[in-house]
Amino acid sequence: MKIILTTLNSRFTHSAIGLRYIYANMQELQENTQILEFSINDAVQTIAEKLLVHSPDIIGLGVYIWNASEIHELIHIIKKVSPHTTIILGGPEVTYLPFRVNFDDADYIIQGEGDLAFYELCNKILNAVESEHIIKMTAPNLKEIELPYKYYTDDDIKNRYIYVEVSRGCPFECEFCLSSMDERVRAFNLDEVLEEFQILWERGARNFKFVDRTFNLNMKTANKILDFFLEKEPPYFAHFEVIPDHFPASLREKIKSFPHGALQLEIGIQTLNPEIANNVSRQLKLDKIEDNIRFLENETTAHIHLDLIVGLPGETLESFGKNLDKLMQMSSCEIQIGILKKLSGTHISRHDITYEMTYSDIPPYDILRNKQLTFLDIQIMKRFARFWDLFYNSGNFKNSVTLLWKDDTNMPKVFDNFYAFGLWIYEQTDSTWKISLQRQGELLFTYLNEIKKLNPEYIAKSMLEDMMKIKGRAIPSYLKPYSSNFTTKAKLGTSGFNKRQQ
Repeated sequence: MKIILTTLNSRFTHSAIGLRYIYANMQELQENTQILEFSINDAVQTIAEKLLVHSPDIIGLGVYIWNASEIHELIHIIKKVSPHTTIILGGPEVTYLPFRVNFDDADYIIQGEGDLAFYELCNKILNAVESEHIIKMTAPNLKEIELPYKYYTDDDIKNRYIYVEVSRGCPFECEFCLSSMDERVRAFNLDEVLEEFQILWERGARNFKFVDRTFNLNMKTANKILDFFLEKEPPYFAHFEVIPDHFPASLREKIKSFPHGALQLEIGIQTLNPEIANNVSRQLKLDKIEDNIRFLENETTAHIHLDLIVGLPGETLESFGKNLDKLMQMSSCEIQIGILKKLSGTHISRHDITYEMTYSDIPPYDILRNKQLTFLDIQIMKRFARFWDLFYNSGNFKNSVTLLWKDDTNMPKVFDNFYAFGLWIYEQTDSTWKISLQRQGELLFTYLNEIKKLNPEYIAKSMLEDMMKIKGRAIPSYLKPYSSNFTTKAKLGTSGFNKRQQ
């Protein structure tokens, strides 16, 4: 029996830890099992070709929100070309009903954690034992699962993020999140996991991305993991998803010890409005959140990534704008603006009638409108999020983009100013994609000069500091008339200017 485990990752640099868990637990079938990974940027028919050239008896497919449509197409092609090939689906996108993408052509669907279930099903198929089309699994005992880390290849270690975990589950009940469906948090044997991490390190792994939903929930575990990295020589990169209100002294001291660029913390804020947080069963301890974010901003070199969601039930644009303004007062870090999605199985559906929540049934199941936000509002905010990434989160205009709101009296109105800027950009481009860096800079300069009425030399000074920080970059044509004033020794040393360029 030939078995292939596969999925379509969202990017080439990503790797599928779930496939490696299944492979690690295939027992005697492992020698006949192979992992093949692709990305959603690959042509689906080419993926089918590369799978079927191996003449597999069974193909196991990991289905996620980002690849559900492509997996549907892939199943269709495989079943047309090789109808005898058995297709087994697993992953979050098929674990809960309803299925909004048609997976009827699949032979079997494993709902829940498939680490052990996939092997058991393959054994039944091999021995011609009947099984249900949909197999619902209870959470396995993590102590019984073989760890997957030895099955990251040298190529993975060299070119991809290495996904790891020390626990599964989440104790919180945020209604928009699939993790809220977990009954409890379960932990792996930490000593065994750290031994595996050490082997990965010795093989050259330096990019560790933890998929634990609440890394800083258990202080003993969190401190031991941080110690693992602090004992190592940089450079390395460790990414953790953390809860914003739990940074006791021991954790703070360790986070402060990490060198620049070594630590990234992703913090799901989602909303700072207590009423809205209560609507979606989300805990919100504002004082602790504000204190912890200020600590991370002012006393550490960690890269901080904060999340906000547009479209939560009951939240207006005004309320969302206040969230953004407040976060910007606390921190200058990256703020990711997401659009609410309705994931099958989550309890967010209980608000559908009261708040007139209307979602797309096509992945990623974004909200289209609700009682507070029109379809046009949502469309504008999707563009707002894209432009925010281009002009703020990218870091390309770190200083100059703040000129949009810097001269406001009292409290800067970041949201209002960037909202107006986003509307203006879209009027000029009729697009949110394929806007070159040169064009982005021209748009920002023009807006600040012609709409905000700022002094062009003042604008140019800030933009030159931003855009010329990369050594060797040519001065953009729209800034050349102002570049002669940008000649101090310090600036020349960091901007890449030279006499020939001037």
